Amino acid sequence: MTREIIHTDRAPAAVGPYSQAVKAGSLVFTAGQIGLDPVTGQLRTGLEAQTRQVLANLQAVLQAAGTDFSNVVKTTIYLTDMSHFSVVNGIYGQVVGDAPPARSTVAVAALPLDALIEIDVIALVP
Repeated sequence: MTREIIHTDRAPAAVGPYSQAVKAGSLVFTAGQIGLDPVTGQLRTGLEAQTRQVLANLQAVLQAAGTDFSNVVKTTIYLTDMSHFSVVNGIYGQVVGDAPPARSTVAVAALPLDALIEIDVIALVP
């Protein structure tokens, strides 16, 4: 099995010793994405804006790996406040469509840069 590091300028650069994603065989494993604008490097303001940016960042990473959300098999969502679940769920549902992947959503005490949400995914690479 081969291992390939995935990087795109269309998503925020890694700020530590990790990759945006790693492709292993026919799977891609993304790092967690928060709502950073890849152009400005600034965290979007508010839950909805952060959620949409997280999903855009993930889409960019998935595309760089040769796949997209239609091939995601597992998602993990990290929220700093579970009362945000319904808002995130609505936005997320628009992206994953009618055949959503398996998903876990967990509450965490804090996220980098005081982000409200972080998401990582595992996807098939066709």
